[in-house]
Amino acid sequence: MKFLHLGDLHLGKALSDFDLIRDQKYILDQILYIADKESVDGVFIAGDVYDKSIPSEAAMKLLDYFLIELARKEIKVFMVSGNHDSDDRLNYGSTLFAANQIFISAVFDGTLHRQRVSDGDTEIDIYMLPFVKASQVRHYFPDEDIESYDDAVRIIIRNAPIDKNNKNILVAHQFVAGKEEDPALAGSEGVGTQSVGMVEKIGYDCFDEFDYVALGHIHSPQRVGRDEVRYAGSPLKYSLSEANNEKSVPLITVSAEGGVKIELVPLKPMRDMRHIKGTLRELLDAKNVKAPEDFIYATLTDEDIINDAMGVFQQIYPNTVRIDYDNSHTREIEQVDISRIAENKSFPELIGDFYRLMYGCEITEEEMDIMRTAAREAGVINEAD
Repeated sequence: MKFLHLGDLHLGKALSDFDLIRDQKYILDQILYIADKESVDGVFIAGDVYDKSIPSEAAMKLLDYFLIELARKEIKVFMVSGNHDSDDRLNYGSTLFAANQIFISAVFDGTLHRQRVSDGDTEIDIYMLPFVKASQVRHYFPDEDIESYDDAVRIIIRNAPIDKNNKNILVAHQFVAGKEEDPALAGSEGVGTQSVGMVEKIGYDCFDEFDYVALGHIHSPQRVGRDEVRYAGSPLKYSLSEANNEKSVPLITVSAEGGVKIELVPLKPMRDMRHIKGTLRELLDAKNVKAPEDFIYATLTDEDIINDAMGVFQQIYPNTVRIDYDNSHTREIEQVDISRIAENKSFPELIGDFYRLMYGCEITEEEMDIMRTAAREAGVINEAD
């Protein structure tokens, strides 16, 4: 039997000021094409289906479209909620969906829910674990010692009736780490994931009873501990730090005798995200311009700050997301000890020093007044300063 493993769709997400709904539909259509071409039996969706707990109308319509197309093709869906999802919203209509082979586990109720599928030769038990916190699990297992996420997930699995005679697959949305290192973050997972503490980490070995673990939560595709414990990654690049990453969808083939085979099928976005570097003249020279509709992160090496660089850039690259500089001024700033700069200096002195480092000249009184006003509104300085 064949399955596609998806995670972290983040439907409704925006990249800076740019709406990604068209890009997300494009990539979902590509996934539908792969599902047809490979004659897959099912699709795993490992959480963070939506980008926000209260999704936009466009995001809800896009998920509806995707699920309807999968149901029309008679492809089973196994979907769990992630930390970005509203459990109740994602769970709404789950009973009706189940009648169309769309199985949703969005609210943990003390049970690791299972769906059994078979093609006659291979029988597979697919377990679905929505995003859970230790506090939620304690409610259902009050006599167990549960201090961490790892404790919580191990207790859930220990109390699940797993039949070792069958092939077993788990779809889950958690922060899973290897023995010696954490998974590589993409940078777009959110502040909570990037600052995750030891209490939230789950050791990959707690999934030893499963033949394949379809994970969501981390946006960079990768294995954790062993090939069969895997993050699919987000299907699109959602941060500038992912500019050099290649996205893919794992195609999982499960057979009774052959075990689990994993193939990464490349995904090609409608608009790629690219990082380009050089002087403004070089980057906007007609012979160097390619794929102008892509999302662009530009690093300018010009020594002088260019007035309205974003406006100039967007005339050629309309989807420019960010511009920064790499020149002698910025490199000098990188070497500065910020803590020493701030010692015994007033706000005007600090701003004046920063301005000289950045622009090589003195700040005007008018510009200083603007900075004071902004600092007061932000609560950085008092009205009297």
